[in-house]
Amino acid sequence: MGSVTTKTDFSEDEWQRVVRAPMVAGLAISLADPGGPIEAAKESMATLKSATNPPTREQLLTEVALDVQAMAQARKNPLGGYRPTKGENPGEQVLAELQAVQALVSEKATAEEAKAFADWLVAAAQAAADAAKEGGFMGFGAEQVSQGEQQMIDRVRETVTA
Repeated sequence: MGSVTTKTDFSEDEWQRVVRAPMVAGLAISLADPGGPIEAAKESMATLKSATNPPTREQLLTEVALDVQAMAQARKNPLGGYRPTKGENPGEQVLAELQAVQALVSEKATAEEAKAFADWLVAAAQAAADAAKEGGFMGFGAEQVSQGEQQMIDRVRETVTA
């Protein structure tokens, strides 16, 4: 195994899951504290921005970001049809998906890459939370990140860095 992990190290199905993981992390925030459609749109945009702009430049992260960008430009939803199933707690399902993808990345990538990927998922969740101010009027007296969102960010961090 080379020192750099790339798309070719994953099956097509695995790669799809890896690519949408930053978007799934953002979705976790939307589920933690569902706002209105405008808030959800802001959260999606912020997540997309984070998903196309990884915090570090590992090859693996760059390839994921380029794929997300290509999908966005083709007007394809980078979440790729990922939806938590009804019934179970959707937040828990999202965390389970992130945990599974992180395990997949950890298995195939170097420790540095896996850590960078985990940090990126946390950053994507944080970006979504920061995007939409909760409560308040016209942003006055609004809390930047709600308690529900903050708890979810912490859960995402625990899930992917465990």
